[in-house]
Amino acid sequence: MSEDRLGAARPEDQRWARRRIVVATADTLTARMAGPAIRATRLAGALAAEHDVRLITTARADITDARFEVRAVDDRGLRRAMEWCDVFVMQGWILAGRPFLTTSSKVIVADIYDPLHLEQLEAGRDGGDDGRWQAVLDATAVLNEQLLRGDLFLCASAKQRDFWLGQLAALGRVNPATYDEDETLRSRLAIVPFGVSDDPPVRGAPALRGVVPGIGPHDKVVLWGGGIYNWFDPLTLIRAVDGLRHEMPDVRLVFMGLRHPNPDVGEMKMAVAARLLSRDLGLTGVHVFFNEGWVPYDERQNYLLDADVGVSTHLDHVETEFSFRTRILDYLWAGLPIVATRGDSLSDLVAQRDLGITVPAGDVDALRRALAELLGNEALAAGCRANIEVLVPELVWSKVLAPVVEFCRHPTRAPDVVDPAHGHLVGLRAGITRDQGARADLRLAVHYLREGGVGLLARRVRSRLTHRFGRAGPQA
Repeated sequence: MSEDRLGAARPEDQRWARRRIVVATADTLTARMAGPAIRATRLAGALAAEHDVRLITTARADITDARFEVRAVDDRGLRRAMEWCDVFVMQGWILAGRPFLTTSSKVIVADIYDPLHLEQLEAGRDGGDDGRWQAVLDATAVLNEQLLRGDLFLCASAKQRDFWLGQLAALGRVNPATYDEDETLRSRLAIVPFGVSDDPPVRGAPALRGVVPGIGPHDKVVLWGGGIYNWFDPLTLIRAVDGLRHEMPDVRLVFMGLRHPNPDVGEMKMAVAARLLSRDLGLTGVHVFFNEGWVPYDERQNYLLDADVGVSTHLDHVETEFSFRTRILDYLWAGLPIVATRGDSLSDLVAQRDLGITVPAGDVDALRRALAELLGNEALAAGCRANIEVLVPELVWSKVLAPVVEFCRHPTRAPDVVDPAHGHLVGLRAGITRDQGARADLRLAVHYLREGGVGLLARRVRSRLTHRFGRAGPQA
């Protein structure tokens, strides 16, 4: 794997002790990685410049890195990792159902860049009504557990920070102890966006033009750089391409990945709908192309550099408002002009910095016109690329990870959590208790038995365990 330029300080400049840090994820750490695994790996690399770091996963791990140790662990391995470290950096479902982690006295950094409960409002549709309700409630409980225990929280944007401040306040974490420590609360809730590689992309080999049957060396390529999930809107995009092909016969739309690298993340209904629509319109293999697998992380630049425009289209709902579309960062890294649906923080950035064109959600004609303009107007596209070149240095990993790097130089427990007089009150007034969760589980189990017998109960339990112990939401 490539290394970014985030080096350790010189010994004479060092004013902090070398510490033991664990970065833990539930996502797969393989050549084909999604957003959570990529972020965990970058965090581990940045911290390893100054500390002893172990990157662990409860899923599969087969990557290696000279800067830090990588391993897959079970609960016993998680317990040993917590005992070993001074600081435990985690994301997703790692704490869920594991009191030996939440009751530890170690410093815990919770990476909450992915609002799991908002994501499950759409992702949970595939599980039926009861399954969807339980998926949302489970995700909310998982996040509340982190918010009640964490010493530092990482979010992806200013808008996310406002959102998480509200949830922290509702749980009682905005209190005299945390406020008196820092009236801004920035020392406990930091903005740490997803980043881009410090090194520019270098083409290894052609990936699309002249390689994929149906995509010629001079075709105009629109790239969808990631998976198709229920909160995205590939259908409006496919219809826009269907209209655009009549005026621009050489337009080609490529969906870069369909099957998520984490086997616990199944194919979503929107991916199925996209393929069906493309087939019914006669576009598949002619103007629309689906990569059924997942592009290896260290090869993605070959696809990005073979494209003319990067695209991100999503639905108009609450998940969008607090999302952080990591695929847009890959477009920026590769200097691709962008067409994006309005409504999230990165599409706002596209509009503010003239990096491309933003369009209303669900507007086929506006999307078709935007694609036609960026693909057909070289002066406009060149201006976007020039603006992107100016912006990218602000987004590199070595810059955006600075707050967590600084915190780990002098890690401290949150003052309210360790307050002997008042710490036990945090969360109490919000009605957050373990018994409440157990009673809810029992009521749900009885409901499943009545509705579908032991078979339905067993299926729901398997689904619950997959979500709780083996899944990291794909926020890409």
